[in-house]
Amino acid sequence: MLKGHQSWLFEKRPSIGGAATVVGPFEGQGPLANDFDIIHGDIRLGQDSWEEAERTLLEEAAKLAIENAGLTKDQVNFHLGGDLMNQIISTSFAARTLTIPYLGVFGACSTSMESLAIAANLVNSGSAKHVLASACSHNATAEKQFRYPTEYGSQKPPTAQFTVTGAGACVVASHKEGPFVTSATIGRVIDMGIADPFNMGAAMAPAAVDTIEAHFRDLRIGPDHYDLIITGDLSKVGYEIASDLLRKHNIPMQKTEFKDCGMMIYDYDKQTVQAGASGCGCSAVVTYGHLLKKLRNNELSRILVVATGALLSPISFQQGESIPCIAHAVSIESGVER
Repeated sequence: MLKGHQSWLFEKRPSIGGAATVVGPFEGQGPLANDFDIIHGDIRLGQDSWEEAERTLLEEAAKLAIENAGLTKDQVNFHLGGDLMNQIISTSFAARTLTIPYLGVFGACSTSMESLAIAANLVNSGSAKHVLASACSHNATAEKQFRYPTEYGSQKPPTAQFTVTGAGACVVASHKEGPFVTSATIGRVIDMGIADPFNMGAAMAPAAVDTIEAHFRDLRIGPDHYDLIITGDLSKVGYEIASDLLRKHNIPMQKTEFKDCGMMIYDYDKQTVQAGASGCGCSAVVTYGHLLKKLRNNELSRILVVATGALLSPISFQQGESIPCIAHAVSIESGVER
C-alpha cells in the first residue's frame, strides 16, 4: 500500500458511502449554497456559546452523514475528526454525544483530508468496516482564539482570511459504488519563517506545493491524471504564491484545472472576506458538498484535494514563533471515466 516515500495507494478502493455538510448563514449566502445539506439562519445555532454552536454543527453533520450512508451509529467502527480549538474540544465533545469509538486528529485546516486519509487506510487494511471522518470550524470561535474577538471590531489587512462556519463529515466503507478514495499523500511540516497570523495563505502555500510534488513523484503521475486539483484554503494570496511556485518547479498545472476551496465558498463581490475563506470546515464542506456532488453526477472523474493547515497556537504566536504548515492530499474518483 505504501507508494514511494509518503503516499498510500488504496488498492481496495474504499468508498464514500455517505456525506453531509452543515454551514452557517454567511456560507448560505455564497455561490455553493445549493450544495450544502443544512444552512442555519443563526450563527449561534440557538446555543449559549460559540463553542457549543460549533459542536452542534459537527453533531448534525455526523449524524446526517451516517444516515445518508444507510447506517446507524452502532455500525460505525471509528470516528476520526478534529477542529481548531484548544484540545480539539468541538470534536471531542461531539464525540461524547455520538458515542462512537473516537480518534481525535489535528492538522489545523488540513484536518479534513488527514482524517479522510486515515479513515481510508483503516478500511483498506481491513482494520474497520465503516469509519466516520469529519472536520469543523466556526468563525467566532477561531477569531477569538487566533486573532481578535469579532466584537472587538479590529480592522483586518487584505491578506487576512475569513474562517468558515461549517462542518463536513463522510462515512468511508468498502462499498462497490463510488466515489472512491484511491490514494493519499501525507505532507511534511514546512516553515518558511512567516509569523503573521493575518497572512496564512502565504505561510501555507509552500506546504501545498511540497505535497503536490510528492504526490506526483510517489505515484509517478502528473497533473493531467486529474480533472481537478484543489487546495484547501490558500485563498487569493496563497493560491497565487502556490501557482508561482509550481511554475518555478516546472509542474505543468496548465494540464488540469487548479482551484482553491477558500476562493469558492464566498462571493468576493458581495461578501467581505478579505483574501477568502479558511478554517477546518472550509475544505470539508466544499469537498463533501460541492465536489462530491460533481463526482456523483459524473461532472468530474478524478480529483485531488490538497487540504492545507497552519500549525500555530496562540502561545507560539505570543512567543514570536513562525508558523509551521502542512498539507495532506487525497485523491477521490467517481469510478466512471468521462
